Amino acid sequence: MQAITTIADDATAALDLNDIARGDGYLFVRDGVGLAGLGVAARVPADDAPAALAAIDHDDRTPDGCGGPVAVGWVPYVPGGRGELIIPAVTLRKLPDGRRLLTVVDGAVESLAAPFPPSPGAAAYAIEPVTPIEQYLAAVTAARDAVRAGDLVKAVIAREIAVTSDRPIDRHGVLQRLRASFGSSYRYAVDGLIGASPELLVEVDGHEVRAHPLAGTAPRTGDPARDAEIAAALVDSTKNQVEHRVVIDVVHDTLLPWCSFLDWEPDPSIVAVANVQHLGTRIEGMLSSPPPNVLELVRALSPTPAVGGHPRAAAMALIAAVEGVDRGRYAGAVGWVDATGNGAWAVTLRCAELSPDGRRARLIAGGGIVADSDPLAELAETQAKFQAMLSALVRP
Repeated sequence: MQAITTIADDATAALDLNDIARGDGYLFVRDGVGLAGLGVAARVPADDAPAALAAIDHDDRTPDGCGGPVAVGWVPYVPGGRGELIIPAVTLRKLPDGRRLLTVVDGAVESLAAPFPPSPGAAAYAIEPVTPIEQYLAAVTAARDAVRAGDLVKAVIAREIAVTSDRPIDRHGVLQRLRASFGSSYRYAVDGLIGASPELLVEVDGHEVRAHPLAGTAPRTGDPARDAEIAAALVDSTKNQVEHRVVIDVVHDTLLPWCSFLDWEPDPSIVAVANVQHLGTRIEGMLSSPPPNVLELVRALSPTPAVGGHPRAAAMALIAAVEGVDRGRYAGAVGWVDATGNGAWAVTLRCAELSPDGRRARLIAGGGIVADSDPLAELAETQAKFQAMLSALVRP
């Protein structure tokens, strides 16, 4: 394959990444920084993506040689499971410093501009629990009892719902609504998987490495004063602090062998999205030479205790025994990588998987279970988390 990267012209640079991804492209973006692509130059297993990108004959026509082809895709929840990345035929990247890069593979001709904006519409929807509520509550109880018995420190229990529509769900419209409500989240779309994750799994930029694990959740009400009270209670909650500390320690200890320096915030801060707020801790450092490919770090980290549990093997065994959900891509990772090993990956949360005909969406949400967890409170937490995608999907 051959690829050419140039500085995008003014008309192309002005295009919205969500409009490029529209109903059939690829997207990974946060706060206007990220990428969108169309067409398929190649599909490769996730672990083969670095070699596939390196094998492309690349003509970088940017002034400072900052461009190059990328691959965007996912790895599943199960450690080592086969993920897949796509090298788009045409990719527009928007960098933090304002540069706009256009990469074309094998002379592809793709119109990046959306042929038309999404049109408002109305449909009939049905929302149904796929996981029986009694099964979910029993699974939470089993996980809590295992923690109290000392078998685990934490386990994440999830449940599944389904949304069906009498007409295909407009993915372009969903992306636009996610941008409006969750612009500060990592919004993504790839092969029927669409979502807005608040959690950065890992990002590599040269020798710099960053992660922003989240654990511990509380609702938002829309009333700033009340939300501040809830946030203060979240910070003071022993249950949520225990859940959060486990995640931070594992992410830090996993990244440390690759680093010459690694630091983290001394105390967690509140990360607020449209419908909920989380405890989050930023972790930043410098990678040793030669720096690892970001996919190596993704494989080492995923799934973190934020979506699996701790210890990992014991928690995943319990989840498999009691949860009853085929997680698939949920709670894995989604993101991108370039030929030099740079990239950004988010935990695959707040997502929906659309059926091939677009009339059905599969949603999964969960929460971390520790010794003080209450099953009904955990049920309410999943309901709050589901709202992120339900508000974007359902247009009656």
